[in-house]
Amino acid sequence: MRFPEPLERLVEELQRLPTVGPKTATRLAFHVLSAPNVQVEALARALLDVKSRLETCVRCGNLSDGQLCALCRDSRRDASVLCVVATARDLMALEKTREFNGLYHVLGGLISPLDGVGPGELRIGALLERLDRESPTELVLATNPTVAGEATALYLHRILSGRPIRITRLALGLPVGSDLEYADEVTLGRAFAGRREIF
Repeated sequence: MRFPEPLERLVEELQRLPTVGPKTATRLAFHVLSAPNVQVEALARALLDVKSRLETCVRCGNLSDGQLCALCRDSRRDASVLCVVATARDLMALEKTREFNGLYHVLGGLISPLDGVGPGELRIGALLERLDRESPTELVLATNPTVAGEATALYLHRILSGRPIRITRLALGLPVGSDLEYADEVTLGRAFAGRREIF
């Protein structure tokens, strides 16, 4: 059955969102249809604002509503430690842990020759300029433990190895609550390699 054209168009647009299939898109479209006008207008304004008002922080590359993001404006952050991440989503995931109090640098992706992404397409040049300007003492490479993440970390380590800066990588290993028998060999190997003292 075909819906009236405006509803059909809304369902089609909602299906373009990640993980939204036809049933979920239809359910969301009918929710929007039955919601009060004020709520629908607020949703429409929020969608437009996120595209028109958000920009990239000139210092770190994070999402921001001004020239500098909230983290770069925060004088309580430890500027001596810089954590390199691929995307703003990765930054937000790390921030949720409340374990890191330094500053970030968002690359804007990972090196992936198969996808046509080389070092020149990332914010690596901006990272090098920032290291010269701010002189942090430690650089934490927090890229995903994927082929592209490892390639990016290795590339950064290679081009930065001559600088007087401590370069570290996030520890890799077993997730909390998992069973050894279900872990793959690479994960178990990294867990052994990254073992530490019990404190």
